[in-house]
Amino acid sequence: MTQPSKVAYQVMWNRLISVVEEQAQALVRTAFSTSVREAGDLSAGVYNEAGQMLAQAVTGTPGHVNAMADAVPHFIRRIGADNMAEGDIYITNDPWEGTGHLHDITVVTPSFHQGRHVGFFACTAHIVDIGGRGFGADANSVYEEGLYIPIMKFADRGKVDQTLIRIIRGNVREPDQLVGDIYALATCNDIGHRRLIDMMQEFGLADLAGISDFILTNSRRATLDRINALKPGVADGHMRIDGYSNPVDLKVRLTIEKDRILCDWDGTSGLDKKGINVPLVYTKAYACYALKCAIAPEIPNNAASLAPFEVVAPEDSIVNARHPAPVALRHVIGHMVPDTVYDALDKLLPDTVPAEGAGCLCNFQVSLRPRTDAPAPKSAVRAEVLTFNSGGSGARPTLDGMNATAFPSGVMTMPVEATEQVGPVIIWRKELRPDSGGAGKSRGGLGQFMEVGARDGHEFDIQAMFDRVNHPARGRRGGAEGAPTTIGQDDGTPMKGKGKQFVPHGRRVLMAFPGGAGYGPASKRDPAQVRRDLALGYISAEVAARDYGLDRAEIDAILARARMGEVF
Repeated sequence: MTQPSKVAYQVMWNRLISVVEEQAQALVRTAFSTSVREAGDLSAGVYNEAGQMLAQAVTGTPGHVNAMADAVPHFIRRIGADNMAEGDIYITNDPWEGTGHLHDITVVTPSFHQGRHVGFFACTAHIVDIGGRGFGADANSVYEEGLYIPIMKFADRGKVDQTLIRIIRGNVREPDQLVGDIYALATCNDIGHRRLIDMMQEFGLADLAGISDFILTNSRRATLDRINALKPGVADGHMRIDGYSNPVDLKVRLTIEKDRILCDWDGTSGLDKKGINVPLVYTKAYACYALKCAIAPEIPNNAASLAPFEVVAPEDSIVNARHPAPVALRHVIGHMVPDTVYDALDKLLPDTVPAEGAGCLCNFQVSLRPRTDAPAPKSAVRAEVLTFNSGGSGARPTLDGMNATAFPSGVMTMPVEATEQVGPVIIWRKELRPDSGGAGKSRGGLGQFMEVGARDGHEFDIQAMFDRVNHPARGRRGGAEGAPTTIGQDDGTPMKGKGKQFVPHGRRVLMAFPGGAGYGPASKRDPAQVRRDLALGYISAEVAARDYGLDRAEIDAILARARMGEVF
């Protein structure tokens, strides 16, 4: 057989990326959970026979796909290469061999071509409920956090394990939704497999060895070229964040040397008693993502492009939690990893990385039930509603931060209509939060306000999963801090940034999500941008005068023109 040309291999590489993107989009279209359908909290990828990731979908989150890159070898080890057959489907939600917590289901499917095993497809999705205490930080060990599914066969030669289905259905609050999501995961893998076989037939491939070598060799070479073009050096980064009951210190030493960049998390806080701990696989995922964004953003993600970024951390630190540590909210800490890395990288590569942003997603889950303080109407129901929301991202050296946009997770904010459709919850307010972005030459992205309640006849528990309450995003190079998170009930009752909290019938929860920090001194901001921010309501008249130096007469004139509908 003639060896394909480099041009043909490049076409195949692009084709594989298209295949896994179609795989991801199939999951979005068929998933039951709003976290997948509306927020895109998923990942999809294709692997060679040895379990090395060759391509990932553009749709998805770094925490899923980069962690999932390490997951497939665990499946090979646990299932056994000799025990794999056509029609098999494998499953797990193991936090240490999957993507970091029990609420992520990972499904892996081996691909066979002409009776020969040629590779794998894998995908991950966040599911709304896995039983236990529910999605929150209150557990004291992983055993309390929900149903654990070890790496096992979901289907054996095409036959689904109905005993496993019954066990799952008997242990979760939303059984139809969860089982539907598992079938959606299996189906999207099958779609990827079919498209792969079409490609292999078109190009006359018997296996993936040639294209695999082409992808991995070129990706590794390109990544090493980027690393070796940097000046070698060592720098430390540090960030203090809220934690659960006590602040958490994240500390990293970043070393740039020949052929690798090392992230060493020695000195970081130890394990927390509550479920905000992070398995190392998730820490690695976000540390690698941060470095790739800054150093080699256009090189596709695969096993070889990730390999030169090495991550180590002391065992039983909060970023290397071992079993049975509680890890349900590993994202709250894990999403702060990139900004900590950037605190160090800014000292080695000035004018490259953004200021700190909101960091972790501003998620909350509402567990609704008929009111218990008085007779409830017959229409009252129980429901679990999870919603993903975002604060502002940090300002960049030459661009403002993005408003209400998730970085580093990349998931989308859920629409109000989609959230209200799945349960008796009401979003009374959802709008940008003026003055929340830190002032600077580049302004931090705005956070947002949310006001949440329940339909008449219901009370609820809210699982808060917030940070930046006491430690807002820090500015870079003279930029100002972003605004902190606030949360409380509409009668003035204070609430905590993390944990399950009861909200009685008729009460609402008022939340203000954090803004990103500014970059550079506010005195150097383009006056035209300041006038535009004021006209759009991104900053108030007070901030325009205090932080940016506009005089009262000019402020009044700008606001008058804005009321007349003038475009700035």
